[in-house]
Formats: sequence, structure tokens, C-alpha cells
Amino acid sequence: MLHRAKKMGGYKLDSLDGEMGRVKEFYFDDEHWTVRYLVADTGNWLSGRLVLISPYALVAAIEDEEHIAVDLTRQQIEEGPSISTDKPVSRQFEQDYMRYHGWTPYWGGPFAWGHYPYPYVGLGRSAMEAAPPEVENEQWDPHLRSTREVTGYPIRATDDEIGHVEDFIIDDVSWAIRYLIVDTRNWWPGKKVLVPTKWIERVSWRDSKVFVNLTRDAIKQAPEYTDDVVLNRDYESAFHDHHGQEGYWTAENAAAGSKR
Repeated sequence: MLHRAKKMGGYKLDSLDGEMGRVKEFYFDDEHWTVRYLVADTGNWLSGRLVLISPYALVAAIEDEEHIAVDLTRQQIEEGPSISTDKPVSRQFEQDYMRYHGWTPYWGGPFAWGHYPYPYVGLGRSAMEAAPPEVENEQWDPHLRSTREVTGYPIRATDDEIGHVEDFIIDDVSWAIRYLIVDTRNWWPGKKVLVPTKWIERVSWRDSKVFVNLTRDAIKQAPEYTDDVVLNRDYESAFHDHHGQEGYWTAENAAAGSKR
């Protein structure tokens, strides 16, 4: 299911033995456009300490109940590696974090989650702990940025600026960021539109801009996005047909089939 990042902010997080906090924001990488960590505000439980939770431990978000189940105990969360969320997430932290939980590093293969396009959510911790260690890709050191930080970044089309990042659409199965919600109304009397992350050329962290492989006119002609839009596969298919592009699910279904 697809969810807006801002709407998930504040969702209750339930560990295996009780509530452990609420969603604050997300850290994602700009290589695969995938959420790597959920930032949890633990409130009174850990005196307001912020902790990172990997999607390896997340069960699907339940929109109607505004909560996400976490496949960890409170003790596992409390004793895990700590981090200051006002600093970049280092690879050393990630290595310690994955080692502590017994999980296979996501950067050890060609797909968003190592050798798979999805995290090992359905296999359970025992299967993850039994998985052979991955060969680390020392050449890939992706930027991990928060959704709050990137919100407001200007969108640069191939021929000029056209809007800014309003929100993110997250898939709660793969935890990929499927779309940016782009608000164009500051640049012209426009609207909000979706821009698939597959069409993003790059992010300039120095200039705080997102560069997309679309012209201003293509963005202007895109279907309007509103809060009333139901983001199901029929809508996504019509959206991609409008742009004459294949949906992201085509390549991912093929990749998943090759792993069977």
C-alpha cells in the first residue's frame, strides 16, 4: 500500500511487548530511493530519545488505525546502537546496527535490499541471522537524508525550475519512495503533481535541489494530485500511460520472478 510520509508522521509504533513510540520522519538513500530507517520518537519511555528502526523490522502500516507493528522487543530497541539524528548516518553505525540485529546489510547486492527488491520481512529473524554475510560494496556510499530535510527542496526540470517537494509517497512493502509530491504553485498558477522517483536524475545536496528528467511542460500537463486521489494500481497505470512510461512494478516483478 502507498502512504504519504507526512500522514505517517505521528503513527503509533507497537513493539512485540508494548508501545514504544511514534513515527517522527524517515531516512532514505538517493541511489534506490528507499527508506532505510524510520526515526521513532520514544517519548516518555526513553526520555524522548530518538531511535532508528530498519524496515527489516517493520510490518505494513495500518492507515485506518494509524499504527505500524515493529518486530522487535523494547529491550532490543533500547540496547541497540544509539545515534544522534542531527548528524549524518555513518556506514560504521549501519554496520554495527545490522550486526547487532543479525541482519544482512542492504548494500550487499544489486537491488534495493541486497539480492532482493524487498526487505526480508516475511522470512523472520532466524532466517536473516542464518543468511551468509554479504560482500560489502565499498564503492557505494549513498547519502542518507531525512524526509523533513528534503521537503521544500526546489524541483529543477530539464529547462527550468517548476516547483518544490511537498511530500513523499512510500510503499510499505518494499519501503521504496515511489513518488515525490511536487507543488508547482509558487512558480506558476499550477497544482500538485506526482513525479516518480525513477525519473529523478540526481539530488544536489550542496544546492538543495532535485533534478528531474522532465520538461516544465511535461510536469504542467501531468494529472493533478489531490488528497482525494486513491493511489491504487489503476491510478498508477493511468498515470504512467499518460507519460508513455512503464510502471516501476514491471521491472520489480521480473526481478522477483528471477529469484524464485
